[in-house]
Amino acid sequence: MDAVFKALADPHRRKLLDRLYEHDGRTLGELCEGLSISRQAVSKHLAILEHAGMLVTHRAGREKLHYLNPLPIQEISDRWIGRYARRHVAAVAALKQALEETNDA
Repeated sequence: MDAVFKALADPHRRKLLDRLYEHDGRTLGELCEGLSISRQAVSKHLAILEHAGMLVTHRAGREKLHYLNPLPIQEISDRWIGRYARRHVAAVAALKQALEETNDA
C-alpha cells in the first residue's frame, strides 16, 4: 500500500491516471500529449504507477498500451474511508464541489 500512496503523491502521476480513466488503453505518445514534462519523465512516472499496481500494460504489435487498474485505489478507499464514514465524506465532497462551482461562476 505504501507504493500506492507514493504513486499518488505526485501530481503528474495523478494526471496520467486521470487520462487513463478518461480513455483507457493509451500509448506512451498519447499520454505525453499536452504535458509539460519530457517523454522520459512520463515513462518513469508510468513505471512507478505500474510498480504500485495502478496500471497494467499490454503489447499490441509495436505499441505498448497502458490500462488503469483501479483496484489499489478501491482498496485504499475501503480501508481508510470505510463504509461508515463514506456518507459523511460524500457530503463534504459535494459541498466542496458546489462551493468551487460557485467561485468559478
